[in-house]
Amino acid sequence: MIDLPVTSLAALLNGALLLGLTARVIFQRRRDRVVLGDNDDRSLTKAIRGQANAAEQMPMALILCALAEAQGAPLLPLAITAALFTLGRYMHGAYFAIHGLHWRLRFWGMLATLAGQGLLLALTLAVVLE
Repeated sequence: MIDLPVTSLAALLNGALLLGLTARVIFQRRRDRVVLGDNDDRSLTKAIRGQANAAEQMPMALILCALAEAQGAPLLPLAITAALFTLGRYMHGAYFAIHGLHWRLRFWGMLATLAGQGLLLALTLAVVLE
Protein backbone atom coordinates (compact mmCIF):
# COMPACT_ATOMS: atom_id res chain seq x y z
CA MET A 1 0.00 0.00 0.00
CA ILE A 2 1.31 3.44 -0.91
CA ASP A 3 1.01 6.06 1.82
CA LEU A 4 0.59 9.58 0.38
CA PRO A 5 -0.61 11.82 3.24
CA VAL A 6 0.43 15.14 1.66
CA THR A 7 -1.17 14.31 -1.68
CA SER A 8 -4.26 12.93 0.03
CA LEU A 9 -4.81 16.11 2.06
CA ALA A 10 -4.12 18.32 -0.97
CA ALA A 11 -6.57 16.28 -3.07
CA LEU A 12 -9.25 16.52 -0.37
CA LEU A 13 -8.90 20.30 -0.03
CA ASN A 14 -8.70 20.94 -3.77
CA GLY A 15 -11.54 18.49 -4.43
CA ALA A 16 -13.73 20.30 -1.91
CA LEU A 17 -13.00 23.61 -3.64
CA LEU A 18 -13.77 22.16 -7.07
CA LEU A 19 -17.02 20.71 -5.75
CA GLY A 20 -18.02 24.10 -4.33
CA LEU A 21 -17.20 25.93 -7.56
CA THR A 22 -19.09 23.32 -9.58
CA ALA A 23 -22.12 23.57 -7.29
CA ARG A 24 -22.11 27.35 -7.75
CA VAL A 25 -22.22 26.96 -11.55
CA ILE A 26 -25.04 24.41 -11.29
CA PHE A 27 -27.00 26.65 -8.91
CA GLN A 28 -26.71 29.66 -11.23
CA ARG A 29 -27.63 27.60 -14.30
CA ARG A 30 -30.72 26.18 -12.60
CA ARG A 31 -31.75 29.53 -11.15
CA ASP A 32 -31.53 31.23 -14.54
CA ARG A 33 -32.64 28.18 -16.58
CA VAL A 34 -29.46 28.11 -18.66
CA VAL A 35 -28.86 24.66 -20.12
CA LEU A 36 -25.80 25.35 -22.26
CA GLY A 37 -23.34 28.23 -22.41
CA ASP A 38 -23.68 31.34 -20.28
CA ASN A 39 -26.67 33.13 -21.86
CA ASP A 40 -24.49 36.29 -22.02
CA ASP A 41 -24.68 36.50 -18.21
CA ARG A 42 -21.42 37.97 -16.90
CA SER A 43 -21.91 36.46 -13.45
CA LEU A 44 -22.46 32.98 -14.89
CA THR A 45 -19.50 33.41 -17.25
CA LYS A 46 -17.31 34.29 -14.27
CA ALA A 47 -18.53 31.26 -12.29
CA ILE A 48 -17.97 28.94 -15.26
CA ARG A 49 -14.41 30.21 -15.81
CA GLY A 50 -13.56 29.94 -12.11
CA GLN A 51 -14.70 26.32 -12.04
CA ALA A 52 -13.02 25.49 -15.35
CA ASN A 53 -9.72 27.07 -14.32
CA ALA A 54 -9.68 24.97 -11.16
CA ALA A 55 -10.42 21.84 -13.18
CA GLU A 56 -7.60 22.75 -15.57
CA GLN A 57 -4.95 23.47 -12.92
CA MET A 58 -5.58 20.90 -10.20
CA PRO A 59 -4.98 17.55 -11.94
CA MET A 60 -1.36 18.09 -13.00
CA ALA A 61 -0.41 19.62 -9.65
CA LEU A 62 -1.89 16.66 -7.79
CA ILE A 63 -0.19 14.20 -10.15
CA LEU A 64 3.18 15.90 -9.59
CA CYS A 65 2.58 15.94 -5.84
CA ALA A 66 1.79 12.21 -5.82
CA LEU A 67 4.80 11.36 -7.99
CA ALA A 68 7.17 13.38 -5.82
CA GLU A 69 5.74 11.93 -2.62
CA ALA A 70 5.75 8.34 -3.90
CA GLN A 71 9.40 8.71 -4.91
CA GLY A 72 10.48 9.99 -1.51
CA ALA A 73 10.46 13.78 -1.72
CA PRO A 74 11.03 15.38 1.69
CA LEU A 75 7.59 15.77 3.27
CA LEU A 76 7.95 19.25 4.79
CA PRO A 77 8.95 21.04 1.55
CA LEU A 78 6.32 19.00 -0.32
CA ALA A 79 3.63 19.90 2.22
CA ILE A 80 4.55 23.60 2.09
CA THR A 81 4.48 23.52 -1.71
CA ALA A 82 1.12 21.71 -1.81
CA ALA A 83 -0.23 24.23 0.73
CA LEU A 84 0.98 27.14 -1.43
CA PHE A 85 -0.73 25.67 -4.48
CA THR A 86 -3.94 25.01 -2.52
CA LEU A 87 -3.95 28.49 -0.98
CA GLY A 88 -3.56 29.91 -4.48
CA ARG A 89 -6.49 27.86 -5.72
CA TYR A 90 -8.70 29.06 -2.84
CA MET A 91 -7.74 32.71 -3.39
CA HIS A 92 -8.35 32.42 -7.12
CA GLY A 93 -11.61 30.52 -6.59
CA ALA A 94 -12.87 33.06 -4.06
CA TYR A 95 -12.52 35.85 -6.61
CA PHE A 96 -14.67 33.92 -9.06
CA ALA A 97 -17.22 32.75 -6.51
CA ILE A 98 -17.80 35.84 -4.37
CA HIS A 99 -19.12 38.94 -6.11
CA GLY A 100 -17.31 42.15 -5.33
CA LEU A 101 -13.89 40.80 -4.36
CA HIS A 102 -10.98 42.80 -5.73
CA TRP A 103 -9.22 41.47 -8.85
CA ARG A 104 -5.91 41.44 -6.94
CA LEU A 105 -7.12 38.33 -5.09
CA ARG A 106 -7.28 36.60 -8.46
CA PHE A 107 -3.78 37.84 -9.34
CA TRP A 108 -2.19 36.70 -6.08
CA GLY A 109 -4.11 33.43 -6.21
CA MET A 110 -2.84 32.67 -9.69
CA LEU A 111 0.69 33.68 -8.70
CA ALA A 112 0.58 31.28 -5.73
CA THR A 113 -0.87 28.58 -7.99
CA LEU A 114 1.91 28.99 -10.55
CA ALA A 115 4.61 29.15 -7.87
CA GLY A 116 3.22 25.97 -6.32
CA GLN A 117 3.15 24.21 -9.69
CA GLY A 118 6.71 25.30 -10.45
CA LEU A 119 7.94 24.06 -7.09
CA LEU A 120 6.09 20.77 -7.56
CA LEU A 121 7.86 20.37 -10.91
CA ALA A 122 11.20 21.10 -9.24
CA LEU A 123 10.57 18.67 -6.35
CA THR A 124 9.49 15.93 -8.73
CA LEU A 125 12.50 16.52 -10.95
CA ALA A 126 14.81 16.48 -7.94
CA VAL A 127 13.58 13.08 -6.75
CA VAL A 128 13.68 11.65 -10.28
CA LEU A 129 17.30 12.74 -10.72
CA GLU A 130 18.47 11.38 -7.32
